[in-house]
Amino acid sequence: MMPQAQLAVLGGSGFYEMDGLSDIERVRIDTPFGSPSDAIVLGTLHGVRAAFLPRHGVGHRILPAEVPSRANIWALASMGVTHIVSVSAVGSLREEIAPLHMAVPDQLIDRTSGRASTFFGNGIVAHISFDTPFCPELSPIVHRAATDAGAETHAGGTLVVIEGPSFSTRAESSLYRSWGAHIIGMTALPEAKLAREAGICYATLACVTDYDTWHGTHAQVSVDLIVRNLEANVARAKDAVARVAASLPAARGCACARALDDAIITPLHLVPEQAKRRLAPILARRLEGMTA
Repeated sequence: MMPQAQLAVLGGSGFYEMDGLSDIERVRIDTPFGSPSDAIVLGTLHGVRAAFLPRHGVGHRILPAEVPSRANIWALASMGVTHIVSVSAVGSLREEIAPLHMAVPDQLIDRTSGRASTFFGNGIVAHISFDTPFCPELSPIVHRAATDAGAETHAGGTLVVIEGPSFSTRAESSLYRSWGAHIIGMTALPEAKLAREAGICYATLACVTDYDTWHGTHAQVSVDLIVRNLEANVARAKDAVARVAASLPAARGCACARALDDAIITPLHLVPEQAKRRLAPILARRLEGMTA
């Protein structure tokens, strides 16, 4: 039987392990979309069964564009995960969102290219609603947890996700500011879209490490700067995640779990059996009788 968890934490740069877990086991899951980024660490956190997965792999071996997001989300869905907290390093596009602050965005701009961003296709078509890309129920819990952990935390704002792995040019950074974006990163997409297709509540805890490249007087963005500032925030990020685990609602009142209710266009009798099997953990959450 597949091990089960309610909460999952996707760790970003510098966040390679989760503290405070008891009853720990490591699980490797094969998926139709390949292997996840690394072994999934399962444990109990404040009475909640939690799963931890470093998206770049232990030792940071995987580029942002190489993160096997479909495999990661499929594996978590197969474990019954209902909530995902994504911890990510980001740059700031606003003076008031300073390095070492945290942010919990509520909007996304997609500037990635070539990343597989859906579980669907090959015989089954779905179009999810994505006007509210982060869970409106989980995000306030994450914001409160980060604040209680001692971080200066900003609620809401737009996260622009770039392809990477290079950082922005100054012209690009200024363009994103003119669009009204607040922070910039490389990994929230396609994670957020895939989590929505899987009916999983998804929120990002963004750890601000730099001012990207637009700021005239701040140090130039670099891996060394990011790592130094991220290490300073990791302890608070771990504390915040533990507080989220202690604050999860007994029942979900958001619409995330019902994302596929009106999204699948293909009639059931036309969906190939192979597609039903491939998407079993995704479809089983919404559509009785869709699993094979």
